[in-house]
Amino acid sequence: MFQPLSPNYSAFSKCLLLFCLVVLIPACAYDSEEDLFPGGDQCDTSNVSYTKDVLPILVNNCYACHDNANRQGGIILEGYDQLKVQVDNDRLVGAIRRNPGFSPMPQGSPALPDCFVDQIAQWVADGALDN
Repeated sequence: MFQPLSPNYSAFSKCLLLFCLVVLIPACAYDSEEDLFPGGDQCDTSNVSYTKDVLPILVNNCYACHDNANRQGGIILEGYDQLKVQVDNDRLVGAIRRNPGFSPMPQGSPALPDCFVDQIAQWVADGALDN
């Protein structure tokens, strides 16, 4: 029928429990994101360029609706010259910041990450150069 555990197994169980308490339980501590990923949430807005920073954001988040083929809302963001029109009439930053009086972009999707918005806004503030 039922046999009690041997004394050796009991010692093994105690060692395993001790291991779990010493090694695994502290691993569940609530560390802050800054401690776990230092510098991971910092947004670099220094030296933002059209080609390196702004263009990839637009290609991945805006071109599906605002490229030369789609032109939704009559807005074309594909190509520097077309984008510059939206920069010069102050519609680009207002839309991606979702400011009152602007159509929030991307429409029907979550807002762009703050870092993307900050990078585009900085690029515009720096003169929106074709660099």
